[in-house]
Amino acid sequence: MKGPRSWAAGVRRTLTDLSRRRQALGGRLRDGVAERTQRVRRVVAPVTQAVTPAGWVVAVLAVALLVAGPMLHWRELVVAGAFLALVLLLAVAFVVGRLPLLARLDLARDRVIVGERANGYLTVANPSGRRSRSLVVEFPVGAGRAAFELPGLAPGAEHEELFAVPTAHRAVLDVGPVTAVRSDPLGLLRRERHLSEMDTLYVHPKTLRVEGSAAGLVRDLEGRTVPKVSDNDVSFHALRGYVAGDDRRHIHWKSSAKTGTLMVRQFEETRRSHLLTMVSSRLEDYASDEQFELAISVAGSLGTQALADGQRLSAASSHGSLPAASAQRFLDGLSGLTYDWQANRLVDVARHLSGDELAASVMVLCIGSGVSITDLRRARQYLPVDTRVIAVRCLVGEEPSVRWLGDLGVATVGRLEELGVAVRRVSA
Repeated sequence: MKGPRSWAAGVRRTLTDLSRRRQALGGRLRDGVAERTQRVRRVVAPVTQAVTPAGWVVAVLAVALLVAGPMLHWRELVVAGAFLALVLLLAVAFVVGRLPLLARLDLARDRVIVGERANGYLTVANPSGRRSRSLVVEFPVGAGRAAFELPGLAPGAEHEELFAVPTAHRAVLDVGPVTAVRSDPLGLLRRERHLSEMDTLYVHPKTLRVEGSAAGLVRDLEGRTVPKVSDNDVSFHALRGYVAGDDRRHIHWKSSAKTGTLMVRQFEETRRSHLLTMVSSRLEDYASDEQFELAISVAGSLGTQALADGQRLSAASSHGSLPAASAQRFLDGLSGLTYDWQANRLVDVARHLSGDELAASVMVLCIGSGVSITDLRRARQYLPVDTRVIAVRCLVGEEPSVRWLGDLGVATVGRLEELGVAVRRVSA
């Protein structure tokens, strides 16, 4: 019998899935309508873009009253319609005119850690020879919007505003563009002009330095030979006959002289320090958002530590590969990682790993409570036998523990600060 927590998690997953499907369907419908009405919208855009929803209501009501009044011989309707039309005409006077302003949006840092405040400066200048009118300047920050009252500026004058962006959640936020807004007191008309380009703010996940973490996972594998033959390595394996195209530096001249034919050295491949972090982005793999965030922080901590130790890093999610050429690009990729309702199951992700990902000497799978031990065993079957595989189950509030299922290590982490304890137990 399922408990309340399991039932609540199932309801949450169902509602989230339905919401995402609705958004996807709505997006396709909007795209279709926009494509069919593109030419008409281009012609009327200069007029319609300035009219707000309230303005459209007033305009439609004014036309309806002016038409219905004479038909019904009702003079009051005509007067009301004329009054609404006059209000619209008066609103035009508030939005006409030039907006001769320039703006610059400067972020003190374009990358912050979740929980930190991202400070920035907004500078607006009037380069014209006439005094500008007071208006509202605003710019989007992710899904939100910041607005400032800008006083009238003398010719050549500047106005500066300091702002702070709260970063309670990991994200990639579009900041800007800065927009000058002129509207009437009733909000019937609204005229906008972009004054700057858009900037991007990366809110990185929380990470910590775990002493010896990545190195401890990989160091004991460094230099080990694996049962793969290579033409260029340091561990000698055997001799074979020379083939056109072979590197002449590997010709074994003594054996060649004895046999009368050219003989070439073959080698066994040796392990290099190469860590792969894989974060499941499948909604069903987590009972809560906190588990997902912990999994991302675990992957970020191990990955950045590996790069700091001079080791090679590859990264992936359920959707595909993540950038890992540098710590900054790696954390940037984790900042934008979200649930994917079409994400593959862990076993399918393991089956489709390729290239550099399969060459890793250690693979760390960061997962939630929705991944069962059976799922882990099945995923392990598709990974190279000579690769150490560690599954880190991110269960918020649980005590750290480690157990081994054959050659598969399963570590449980309840807080990010416990990662070092779990890694040391795995490496012991």
